[in-house]
This record gives sequence, structure tokens and C-alpha cells, in this order.
Amino acid sequence: MNHLIQVQKLNDEALGQILRELAELAFQARFNVAPNPCVGAAVLSRGQIVGRGIHHYWGGPHAEVEALKQAASSSTPMGEWDTMVVTLEPCSSTGKTPPCVDAVLESGIKHVVLGSLDPDPRHRGRAVELLESAGVEVTVLNPGLGPNYPWGLPDLAQHFLDWNQVERLRRPRPWNIAKWAQTRTGQLTPPEDIGEGRWISGPDSLAEVQVLRGRVDAIVTGIGTVKTDDPRLSVRAPGDVSKPPMRVVFDSYLHMSPEARMLEPVAPSALDAGQEAAGPVVIFTRPGPEPVRTRELMAKGAEIVALPPDDDGCLSLWAASEWLWQRGVRRSLLESGPTLVKSFMEHNLVDQVRVYSGDVSGGRGTSLASLLAGGRPKARLHRECGPDGVLEYFR
Repeated sequence: MNHLIQVQKLNDEALGQILRELAELAFQARFNVAPNPCVGAAVLSRGQIVGRGIHHYWGGPHAEVEALKQAASSSTPMGEWDTMVVTLEPCSSTGKTPPCVDAVLESGIKHVVLGSLDPDPRHRGRAVELLESAGVEVTVLNPGLGPNYPWGLPDLAQHFLDWNQVERLRRPRPWNIAKWAQTRTGQLTPPEDIGEGRWISGPDSLAEVQVLRGRVDAIVTGIGTVKTDDPRLSVRAPGDVSKPPMRVVFDSYLHMSPEARMLEPVAPSALDAGQEAAGPVVIFTRPGPEPVRTRELMAKGAEIVALPPDDDGCLSLWAASEWLWQRGVRRSLLESGPTLVKSFMEHNLVDQVRVYSGDVSGGRGTSLASLLAGGRPKARLHRECGPDGVLEYFR
């Protein structure tokens, strides 16, 4: 059977099913990869899949690389790989990973089938040009961005379309994930006799948060949380400690103590063993901060950044977002109290929400239940993590 007949047979009998299966697999990782798209890929030989992969988490290998890796471990030699099927046009620029189009070209595959083109106007069609110029045959099933196919982007990765809207490209800012833990009744602080009066979540959820921390560029909190909980906001195993995120504190009047645990160095034993790591500390404050406290905090390694106040007198969240973007922050985690979370949401600066509901009744303090009741959640997911319930959605 020659190549053209193989491709025709694949289109008629199996291509739609392959794309559907890839899309369903990729969709399961949507909250782990955002703001990146959910992408699935498969390597074929004579119409049979020899390698399959999806993009599992933000910053990790893309679907094409995973599929090629699995194909390399199969019994089918690379010289017999003839087709790659991908739900979305491969990336053609360097980000957290090298361009996937390079990996496809290096594989020697001569036919690539795409479910959709890249919606980013800066990159759309670029991978197609690179592949075709190298002699690779490219078939694009859904050149537009409409829901012409059940594996199209509106169904598979609406969040990625939102990420590439013109207004966001014009004024870029990090993808913000708001995360908090609450009791069954919605309180953010447990009863005093539970979890030392601090911990609502179980050990499985606490470990999962460490993994999430290791997959963002910045962790953002407010001075209220620093005063109340005195957190380190470090990354601990099982999280990836190789690139600990920046730690950002909103502190309008520079009330942060130089003795805060966040400013303490990580113990050498934990650092050397790869058990804990902590990124640099950045404190956002109003212009003209108190000079003595400024010198004390800077002596502890903190970077003090003066931001203009907003119309309500609070620090400008938009100015902070723009500063973070300029510093290379693309994905940030908001771990703070209700005041800052509400402010971010009211300014439409929260893109994704993750809420852990612990196996705890009652509690103290403010509830954020009203925030969950408003808006129109997208791609909602309810799951379990040990004894805790987890709600995730895009805003």
C-alpha cells in the first residue's frame, strides 16, 4: 500500500476517531497546562498508532515530544514512522520548551495532520510553513477557529482562545490561579482544635499544592496573610524545587517584619537534599516607603518595588501585573486572604480557581462562597484529593 492510499484510508476510517481520543485525553489535563492549550499527538506507521502523548503540565514536554518518545520505545523503527496527528499546530517558538516543530522535523516524519491552526496571530501558520518548506506534507482539517469539529479549540481549549484575545495580547499579564482551602461551611480558618488552628486540607492536598507551586513563576500573597500565618511560600518535595518561583507580597505601607520566615534562608541540608527551595522575595508598596524598614528588608534580600495607588487608594493590581510580566512571570499562584483574592477577582485578574474543601465542619473568619456563586465557570471539574473535595474552573 503506497503512502497516498494509506493517508486516504486513515482519513476515511480512523482519523476522526484518533483526534477525538487525543482530544479527550488532552482535555483531562486542562487545569494543569493552562494557559497553554490542551494538546494531544500520535505517531503512526502504516495507519497504526505507535506512540501517543499529551501535554501533561505547564512547563513540561509538549504532546508531540511525548508521542515521539513513546514511539521511540516501541518496536517500530523510526524510519517507518510516516504520519503524526496533532490536535493543534505545533509550537514554532521557544518558550518553556524548545519548538515542537523542530522535534517533528528531526523525526523524519513526512506527513502531519493538524486538527486546528494556532490561534495566536503571531504564530498562526508558522509551523505549517516550516514543515512544508522542509518537504513535509501538511493537512489542516480545521483551518479556522470555529467549532467545525468536536475536537476543535472552542471545545478543547477555550481558555487558550481567551489567552490569545487581542486585548490580552495588547496588554499582556500573567495567568493568575487563585487557590484557597475552606471548611465544609466555607470558612477559611478551621476551628482552633483542628490542624493547629491553621490547616484545613489533608496531607494529600498539601502535597498537591507543593506540586502546583513548583509549576508557577510566582506566588502572590498579601501582608495580612504574612502577619497572620507567617508563611515561607517555598517549594517542598514532592514539588519541583529546581526553579522555585518568585514570592510576591502586596504591602502598601511596608509593614512586613524583617524577621518574617519568608526572609529566612532555606536550611542547607534541605536545599542540598532537594527537599525545599525558595525564590526571591519582592515586596510591592506605595511610593516613598519608610527608609529604615526599607533598608532592613533589603538587607534580608527583599526587593522593594514602589507601585502607584489605584483609584481606591490600594496598590494598582494592573501595574503589579505589568511589572511581573516584564520580569518573565507567565503563570502565578494567588495564595492570600480574602481581601486580596476579592480585589483580584473584582479587577478580572483571576483566570483559574482551585478550591480545596477539607473534611472539617465549622470554622472561623471570612467566607469566599459568594465569589464561587458569581460569574460563569468554564470547564468545571469536581474531584477528590484524599479526604478533601477539590473544585477547579476557569473564569
